[in-house]
Amino acid sequence: MSSNDHRSVSHVGGGTRPRVVSSSRAPEKLSRPRTEDSKSPRLVGNMEHLRGSTSSGRGLHREASNATERRTERNTVTTRDRVHVKTRNVVKESPNAGNRGDFEKSRTRRADSGTPPVKRKEEGAGELPWNPQATLIPHSAAPLASRVSVPPLASVAPQSLEPTPLREMAMDAQEDAILQDILFVFMGYEGQYIRYSNTYDPSTEKDQLVGPSFQIAPGLDPSLRDLTLSMLKMATHYSALEAFVNVQSRPEYGAVSHALCAAIRKLLKDYLILIAQLENQLINNPNFTLHVLHLQTMPTSQSLAQLYSLGQELLRQNKLLDQDADESIYDDFDDVENILEQLKEGGDLVPGGMTSKKICKGGNVLGLLTERLATFSGDPATKALLQTLLREASRPYMTMLNEWLHHGGIKDPHGEFLIKEQKGIKREKLEEDYTDEYWEKRYTIRENEVPPQLESVRDKVLLAGKYLNVVRECGGVDVSKAVKDVPKTFDDPRFLDNVNGAYAYANASLLNLLLTENSLTTRFRSLKHYFFLDRSDFFSYFLELSSSELRKPAKNVNESKLQSLLDLVLRQPASIAAQDPYKEDVKVKMNKIGLTKWLMQVVSVSGIDQDNPDGGIEKYQTPTIQPAEEEKDIVGFDALELDYMVPFPLSLVISRKTVLRYQLIFRYLLSLRHLEGLLVTSWHDQQKVLGWRHKSSDRRLELWKRRAWTLRAKMLVFVQQLLYFCTAEVIEPNWQSLMERVNGTAAGSDTVSADGARQVNRTVDELMQDHVDFLDTCLKECMLTQAKLLKIHSKLMTCCTMFASWTASSLARSIASADSDLSAGAPGAPPDARPFDPSRLAKLEDTLKRYEDHFNRHLRILMDSLNYFAATESVVLLKLAHSLSSIGKDE
Repeated sequence: MSSNDHRSVSHVGGGTRPRVVSSSRAPEKLSRPRTEDSKSPRLVGNMEHLRGSTSSGRGLHREASNATERRTERNTVTTRDRVHVKTRNVVKESPNAGNRGDFEKSRTRRADSGTPPVKRKEEGAGELPWNPQATLIPHSAAPLASRVSVPPLASVAPQSLEPTPLREMAMDAQEDAILQDILFVFMGYEGQYIRYSNTYDPSTEKDQLVGPSFQIAPGLDPSLRDLTLSMLKMATHYSALEAFVNVQSRPEYGAVSHALCAAIRKLLKDYLILIAQLENQLINNPNFTLHVLHLQTMPTSQSLAQLYSLGQELLRQNKLLDQDADESIYDDFDDVENILEQLKEGGDLVPGGMTSKKICKGGNVLGLLTERLATFSGDPATKALLQTLLREASRPYMTMLNEWLHHGGIKDPHGEFLIKEQKGIKREKLEEDYTDEYWEKRYTIRENEVPPQLESVRDKVLLAGKYLNVVRECGGVDVSKAVKDVPKTFDDPRFLDNVNGAYAYANASLLNLLLTENSLTTRFRSLKHYFFLDRSDFFSYFLELSSSELRKPAKNVNESKLQSLLDLVLRQPASIAAQDPYKEDVKVKMNKIGLTKWLMQVVSVSGIDQDNPDGGIEKYQTPTIQPAEEEKDIVGFDALELDYMVPFPLSLVISRKTVLRYQLIFRYLLSLRHLEGLLVTSWHDQQKVLGWRHKSSDRRLELWKRRAWTLRAKMLVFVQQLLYFCTAEVIEPNWQSLMERVNGTAAGSDTVSADGARQVNRTVDELMQDHVDFLDTCLKECMLTQAKLLKIHSKLMTCCTMFASWTASSLARSIASADSDLSAGAPGAPPDARPFDPSRLAKLEDTLKRYEDHFNRHLRILMDSLNYFAATESVVLLKLAHSLSSIGKDE
């Protein structure tokens, strides 16, 4: 009583929180448990009296004084409060008690009551009624996300709106009140007796994603409480799933997540329909109890629990729930090239344009669904639910997959497809520098984002799109043609057949494009003619014409002059090369570094840089003055190499890394041909010199000449055996094997059909790999990949070159001065003859002895090395070792 009196006094005096609703509802509720006829007329008359009164306080009761009015008001308020406590218990026993509409009805009645009395105005003076409002929040990135603001918590509502405590109600009344409340709670709202826990903040995204936890007002019967608590989990799951759908529908999470959210949103709509049906039973079915409600919501509760568990796992994968500081470091640098390309095109790095953390999207989402489907395969209901989600979520992914398989294009605005495209690598750039980046780096697989359904055919998916992309850029695929009769989801039984069929068709199309329309085999023959010196009559003529230019240091050679001479030779009608349709693609190029030094630098590392061979060679050079000094010794013959221009799409097969290998083999064969020419020329020069032709009376000098001729012959045989071995024993057999595989005549290869009906065992990638393997085998068997063999071979070649130069030019006068028959004063001596020098012959013998020892020693080392590597690496080297064995025998 004292507390109620205190509230009444503070109310009259203009307190901070008027009990407007309780005061206005008290007369109405008072009339229900008592005699309706006795109380209702009084209340009606009083309300009519209030409507007809003026705003003045004295016009309310004309026959009473002001003091009496004040006392009457105080007594009336006190009596109303006292009756109010009694009346709420009685009212809450009715079936409609606890409904939220009572508050709205009380406000409506109070608004319709007309002008209130003056004393009620004074009583509520200075106090504002509780007026919660809903607003529209700004648009978010998710187009279908809810824009209604979060409703105010029930804990901030005025005390006057608090319902009757449950402990003061009978068990039937409690069940009725809880039934009314729980339907609102099922939809994510607070009830009168079931409210959010104190730890839940609906304005925080993380709390929304986890879902609200509810607490029940004290006083509820334990059996009802346990039953209610078991059903409140479904309300938590529903609210969390609503927040999950709003968050995962943002653009950065990809189309697969959007499709998954759409499927979940459809299930949540069915859930709300169920709530509406339950409300209808509550109103119309008198036997509807809390137990019936629990039984009818159990299947839906299990489904929502599975959806909630799936959503929580996805959120954890996206670091939206338990994100650590270390895990939020920017570690997504996979698309640096695309970001740079976007900047080049004038794009901005907007907050949503690039992600700062790994996002579970695309194949990862499908993989998570597949994993859960395998885990819960024993539960029919859960299995059916997850199969539905997987089917719907895979639809946008299958759209991208079909576009890639059948058109060779990628429509992946969210970066979630298993194939990643580097947009910076374009065909225009490829034509300028025809490296294999277009093939190997433009399209790659996102290793950690492959769906389990595509794991076994991931390589076929990649190759099918790559093949068709090349054919499409060459005009061989109609992109505008819609793809029909293809699987739309992962559970379609035609799924794998679709991938295999598309792969077979794309492979056959590209092989047909390369072999038939672009004449790949003809290109191979052209490469063989120019780089392997197959039909080299034109090249011998070119070397004769350009010999004066090629004797210069490499840095002084005029490349334009050499190119003009090569074009002149290739266009000679009598030349075999004149009939070559691709002779215009051959270019002359001067390398900055010697062949042996280049090969040694390449061999000293793990191998040739596949990405940028020329750049790799420059990288391996030591930044000292020594290379610059050695470059002065490189003449044009040692620096000459050919280059070859290849159009797209043949540049995919004849790429820069393959042209580099052709150049290495060409320079090696050219060095052997050049050395052979030097040795032959030295013999021709000796036949022109009198000192070599004259048979001296000095037997010792004649023996020296025979030793010199024998050493020159050994060197010539050595060079010719090397040249024959490289061409006839290495290049030609491997070339024939390559042609058999290219033309499909090799054992085990099937004929390719353009319709993809037959299983294709030979693919474009295998063709490319066969080409590279052919060149690598040639390099290996030509002894260009072993550092030890390169060093020995270099010393032998240097020895032969120096000996050929020594015997060709500088020995004429030395032999004449060492021969007494040709010295000055001898009969028949030439006019410019030098005087006889007995010590000259000893010097000649000593020099020749050093050449013989050097050549023979390194030849034996070479043969031992050949025998070793023939046993460990390539048996074909035994043929060369056997051919050179006759040279190493001492006479």
